[in-house]
Amino acid sequence: MKFTIASKSENMASYLLGVLLLFSCVFSLASAKVQYHDFVVQATPVKKLCKTVNAITVNGQLPGPTLDIEEGDTLVVNVVNRAKYNVTIHWHGVRQMRTGWADGPEFVTQCPIRPGGSYTYRFTIRGQEGTLWWHAHSSWLRATVHGAIIIRPRKGTPYPFPQPNRETPIILGEWWNRDPVSVIRQATKTGAGPNVSDAYTINGQPGDLYNCSKQGDRHLLRVINAALNQELFFSVANHPMMVVGADAGYLKHFTTNVIMLGPGQTTDVLITGNQAPGRYYIAGKPYQSAQGVAFDNTTTTAILEYKSLACPPKGIPKPTPIFPRLPAFNNTAAVTSFTDRLRSPRRVPVPTQIDENLFFTVGLGLNQCPPNFNSNQCQGPNGTRFTASMNNVSFVLPSNWSLLQAHKFGIPGVFTPDFPAQPPVQFDYTGNVSRALWQPQPGTRLYKMKYGSNVQIVIQGTSIVTGENHPMHIHGYDFYILATGFGNFNPSTDTKKFNLVDPPLRNTVGVPVNGWAVIRFVADNPGVWLMHCHLDVHITWGLAMAFVVEDGVGELQTLENPPKDLPIC
Repeated sequence: MKFTIASKSENMASYLLGVLLLFSCVFSLASAKVQYHDFVVQATPVKKLCKTVNAITVNGQLPGPTLDIEEGDTLVVNVVNRAKYNVTIHWHGVRQMRTGWADGPEFVTQCPIRPGGSYTYRFTIRGQEGTLWWHAHSSWLRATVHGAIIIRPRKGTPYPFPQPNRETPIILGEWWNRDPVSVIRQATKTGAGPNVSDAYTINGQPGDLYNCSKQGDRHLLRVINAALNQELFFSVANHPMMVVGADAGYLKHFTTNVIMLGPGQTTDVLITGNQAPGRYYIAGKPYQSAQGVAFDNTTTTAILEYKSLACPPKGIPKPTPIFPRLPAFNNTAAVTSFTDRLRSPRRVPVPTQIDENLFFTVGLGLNQCPPNFNSNQCQGPNGTRFTASMNNVSFVLPSNWSLLQAHKFGIPGVFTPDFPAQPPVQFDYTGNVSRALWQPQPGTRLYKMKYGSNVQIVIQGTSIVTGENHPMHIHGYDFYILATGFGNFNPSTDTKKFNLVDPPLRNTVGVPVNGWAVIRFVADNPGVWLMHCHLDVHITWGLAMAFVVEDGVGELQTLENPPKDLPIC
């Protein structure tokens, strides 16, 4: 079979991009115990959709370099910033045990790498296998600054699923015909929503991608949603997908024709080339749960083509590829059907004695136009400015110190450890919410926990402004998803739905539109860890908070000291 990418519009010209699978180099790197990489962040002219944009990239590549390692290996990545913007790199889903200084979110675990500066990230990946990814965690730079992390089992340890003949990272993304940083800066200035993207991409291209294979091959697709603001359906025409893993964790195998990924999520699927020799579309299209919100309602495609397909006579075009059946953009039932099937492969150690029982509301809001602002700065609904919050707190990042520095060295005035464990006001979260509750309070408020605490969080979506599926990500931790549902969480009835046997282990959970999710984890990683919606416009508006996990006893339960080259603010 052969992969090519077609443009998202029938009227758009195709571009060709060869993909070189350098297996010998990959396997050589994977055998190393310490890998050294140089990431140069720089502006690179990139042409797409008949326009050339100076995109911020790593090493001139879009997507950036794939990091291919074995479980237990150490990564040492020197990041040099030659771009005009501040930048940090986040290693999405990596536990960063005691190495919070390498986690990467700007002003949370480090100050940004200024233009002309550099910083070396050092960390070891333990206890995780599968697919993760890395991306910028400054402004909207992750639109083009991102790449895959492939974590293989240690040598001699097989995959817990049929051995694939080939493996390919599939990175779904978004593309703007302008600098994405200018897009969010304009939205921040006006208070309105940002302009939607001009295209979705597969491996950075609305053009063509070639990767030859044979009939009967088993192919592992490592699918990553790197889009900034859009959840995406994904399918391969006439080729059922066996789901085998997600977020660098294995899953109980099941077969499906469609998967859905929120921004930040990864899913590993096996497909087999057992169809008639021909051409088949691979496609990604949006899942949009919020009503009345503008979004890019287009489809990005690639072509799976069998190598055994006979070449047509000269002058005769190749046959039109078969298109997969994809759900409608607002088909929440299809999303629920998929996510409800995710299970761990076997019984897992779910925490049962809960020390921290938290209830967090998440959703949008509207700020009244400040008296000193003009109308051009308040272009949200009815002359307001968009905002977002958790438990009515709209998160504000510091600027003089990172939160982790303030915690480690006891620097006063950077944050307060009083983030509310429960909503300050109880209300009908998914009903007709009073306008008096639409404006949250800004603040840099963190929640402090003792090392080793067993934590349960009910994440409750709200219908303020509009209900929406929120992909919630926690840095430094994986967590078990015990249950999800619609409406307001009811502990007397919904607790009975908890899966305490084989819930999936993930780092990003989709909180259903006008619904809830319940997660559990053990706070066994000291440091400061960001929790936020992975729709970037929402974190920009303040849909975030952070945990402070205190040191435990002894060196193995204590945050490491900061590296000497940690950037200063």
